[in-house]
Amino acid sequence: MDSVTVAALLLAACVTASSWSQSDTECYTVNGEDYRGHQKETSLQDGKPCLFWNETFQHPYNTQKYPNGEGGLGSHNYCRNPDGDVRPWCYIADQEDGIYWKFCEIPTCQMPGILGCFKDSGDPPPLANSYHTSQKLTVQNCISFCRNQRYKLAGMEAGYACFCGNDLDYHLHGDAPGLECSHGCFGDQQQPCGGDGHVIVFDTKVGSCGGNYTSPSGVIYSPDFPDKYSPGRVCYWTIQVPGASVLLFTFTFFNIMDQADMVELLDGYTNQVVARFDGRNPPQEAVNITVDFVILYFYSDRTNQAQGFSMIYHAFRDPSSRAIEEEEEIDEENASTVVPRSGSTTEKSHGGPNEKTSEILYVITSSPGKPEHDMPVWTIYVLAALLSLTVIAMVAKLLLHVTVKSPTMSSISGTEACSQSAVSEPWIILYRPSTISLFKKKLKNHHGDLSPLVGK
Repeated sequence: MDSVTVAALLLAACVTASSWSQSDTECYTVNGEDYRGHQKETSLQDGKPCLFWNETFQHPYNTQKYPNGEGGLGSHNYCRNPDGDVRPWCYIADQEDGIYWKFCEIPTCQMPGILGCFKDSGDPPPLANSYHTSQKLTVQNCISFCRNQRYKLAGMEAGYACFCGNDLDYHLHGDAPGLECSHGCFGDQQQPCGGDGHVIVFDTKVGSCGGNYTSPSGVIYSPDFPDKYSPGRVCYWTIQVPGASVLLFTFTFFNIMDQADMVELLDGYTNQVVARFDGRNPPQEAVNITVDFVILYFYSDRTNQAQGFSMIYHAFRDPSSRAIEEEEEIDEENASTVVPRSGSTTEKSHGGPNEKTSEILYVITSSPGKPEHDMPVWTIYVLAALLSLTVIAMVAKLLLHVTVKSPTMSSISGTEACSQSAVSEPWIILYRPSTISLFKKKLKNHHGDLSPLVGK
């Protein structure tokens, strides 16, 4: 890909990512604390109008007390969650029974992983495979409880009850407004744990330590999310989208304690670090990586805890590569009707301006212009036998260059029988290229030679 193509892909990626996040959800925290949308009524249908944050000086949260935009406050009347409640809210002018604020029902503010709020008639409950109750229940406690039992879904009800299951028809029990599941968890009042007769359902992938992602887009959360991540965490996630030219990563929420804890993005093929972030170096913009395989790595030391992160990714394909894939699919469909000819290199068929160009590649199996002849099987066996004989002959030649002693021979002569030190005579093997001859050669008896090999 050239630089122009990459730049066009990145521009399209940013635009698509922005439109995707706005159309799908505007919240990536469990309680909508990160909501920065523009809804200014408590509900889109018959909701009460919100008061401007710069006109609510009689209440605890206003721009005078938080002048630097903390919690998303400003000269507007959009729903916000500056105090970390279970969902965004706003002040209202019409007080009812002394209540001067209300939660906002925002359809676009639902964290990915929350599958919805549903009625629980009790016969049977939406998730009925396993359950437990706890006075210290949090969202992640329930999710971990169900995930450890290999359930795909986790549901919380009334702040203290946890249900597990795999029933994908849980929505048949009846959808309910999100406000019905705004009861705070007994273990963390800032997290929603359903309501009376209503269950909030989560995907158990939320907050897992590691995972494999192959879909064109997705959301990954830090371990134990929405709870704080635990000390001593080491987690890996793989994002591999075959055929992708660019993977775009955007951190929608980032709260890492300090420099000791870190998040890294690595090239999945080379394991080289492409980007590293920590508490002192948070991500400032989207990260694009021009491969189809990336590893997300998270590490926390043994002392720190923090809220963690949420990150969305999108995979984009080069238009030219998409065309190539389509051509390959066409070639595979037509493979049964095309017979490659040996000796061919490349054949191209060109159609009209509206037709696609297909290429069929063949492997060269013979030199051009020379006909091929099939070799009989018996010829192969003969050649193998000749090769074996050649090897044997070469080994024999090497052995004939070695001098060895002959075995001790018993003498039959009377003189030799009476000899006190009958000694065997050495044999010397001489080899000539044309013939092989054995010659018996006695060692010379030199005067004064005390060698034990010489007879007296």
